[in-house]
Amino acid sequence: MQVLHLLRLKRDSFLMPKTTSVTAAKQAREERLGILAERPGFLIRRLHQIHVALFHDECAVFGLTPVQYSAISALDGFELDQKQLGQKVGIDRASTTEVLRRLEKASWIDRRKCPEDGRRQLAQLTPRGKALLAQVTESALRAHERTLEPLTKAERKRFIRYMSKIVSTNNDYGRASLKIS
Repeated sequence: MQVLHLLRLKRDSFLMPKTTSVTAAKQAREERLGILAERPGFLIRRLHQIHVALFHDECAVFGLTPVQYSAISALDGFELDQKQLGQKVGIDRASTTEVLRRLEKASWIDRRKCPEDGRRQLAQLTPRGKALLAQVTESALRAHERTLEPLTKAERKRFIRYMSKIVSTNNDYGRASLKIS
């Protein structure tokens, strides 16, 4: 029982440092999360769910998922094979295959066999895909803005920098390799 009390004290001091003034609403939100507020995996998964919902809210009219948006963004101005695209977007081979299949079905990309290696297929945006990218970009950026809305401008920069550091440092542990240039 005493150990549980000490763990709660440690958790509470982690959530609400004595040097920070906390509003009643913020404190209530943190208390609702409880122990989960200390778990980066939980928070990252939840933040991803929230961002996907905001992306769909902003971009539903285009019929595009966040991963498909990443893929057409990566293809903008490039002709890439499946492996290269997967590495640019950080998705595994099976997911890349499915994304490309759906993009091709919607006529947003064209695929052709690589002249040097017939086993590889090269993908590039169609004029329709380029037009879609131009149309959806503003809405997608709005979804990104809404995701970060609770943060100040300085906090946003730090948050992005911290996420980038975590991703680049732990990149080899991902299910799919992300080619970081």
